[in-house]
Amino acid sequence: MTKTRIGTLEVSRLVVGGNPFSGISHQSPDRDEMMFKYFTAANIKAALAEATLCGASALLARADAHITRLVGEYRGEGGRIAWIAQTCPEFGEPAAGVDRAFHWFSPDACYIHGGVMDHLVATGKTDEAKRGIERIRKEGVPAGVAGHTPRVFEWAERNLQVDFYMCSYYNPTPREADPEHPRGAVEMYLESDRAAVTKTIAALSKPAIHYKIMAAGRNKPEEAFAYCGAHLRPQDLVCIGVFPGDDGDMIAKDAELFRKYCEK
Repeated sequence: MTKTRIGTLEVSRLVVGGNPFSGISHQSPDRDEMMFKYFTAANIKAALAEATLCGASALLARADAHITRLVGEYRGEGGRIAWIAQTCPEFGEPAAGVDRAFHWFSPDACYIHGGVMDHLVATGKTDEAKRGIERIRKEGVPAGVAGHTPRVFEWAERNLQVDFYMCSYYNPTPREADPEHPRGAVEMYLESDRAAVTKTIAALSKPAIHYKIMAAGRNKPEEAFAYCGAHLRPQDLVCIGVFPGDDGDMIAKDAELFRKYCEK
């Protein structure tokens, strides 16, 4: 599988998304519960092991105690996967989230949560984002920001020095009032959002990690990977959340679709 660099970190261009591991389906509370119950520690580590065998070498996941412990266990048992940590809104402003990320088990890269960035840019509290990036820089690992709207990346291009961007294809729920995703919220996945963000990605100065390409299971995988491949620059990556509870071969199938449509 082809690789790229985000800052000093070399990783596969297909990486694993951690939302399902934390019971975050972006579908319904019932699906959240289904994923939460399925993804025991053993099943998460099994998914990571299979993804590694398929060529993926990085995990993007929350910097909370749950994920930190699992990554530590997986590596302690001989697993090899880079951890790109997402700050968690529940720990306060981004700098505090970075502190938490590096408290027990240092990630290989770190980025500010997309809902938080949406909220900070919308409300003019962007000094918090600057402090968060400065805090990541002190740890000496690649730093990035995520977002669900083009204006996040347009602002970051003008005001931050980052190594990568996490670019959501969709903006399912507005984050102006609350940076966190409300459980059970009605979500919208608009084609206009996907078109806008891929146009924005084309002009970014740093590698972009394309995520939510399947609209949290609403898009057919073949179409989603084909669209992504048509808009993926050679330096870019694709992040895919997986749920083998639906299909035991899902990870291998996603890796094959990535190779078919996205390797350049």
